Amino acid sequence: MDRVRDLASKKAAVIFTKSSCCMCHSIKQLFYELGASPAVHELDNDSYGREMEWALRGMGCNPSVPAVFIGGKFIGSSKDVISLHVDGSLKQMLMDAKAIWF
Repeated sequence: MDRVRDLASKKAAVIFTKSSCCMCHSIKQLFYELGASPAVHELDNDSYGREMEWALRGMGCNPSVPAVFIGGKFIGSSKDVISLHVDGSLKQMLMDAKAIWF
């Protein structure tokens, strides 16, 4: 869990993904379209990926990916991010965390 928290706090926007996950790809694209450049950690390509996946599940992320952090705070998975985007608050969260500047 410490590794996840450490990685999540290193950049304004962080997404934990798996390379074969279509929702992970969609969430990354959403962030890119909003102008953010998130740190992306693909668990299936990381030697600590399995441990990080269990840590994410322990934090309440089910399914474990995509797991999104903004400003070091756990936001949730794809349904949470999409809900925030639809109600207009995702962009403001990214601006407040200085992940985007407009």
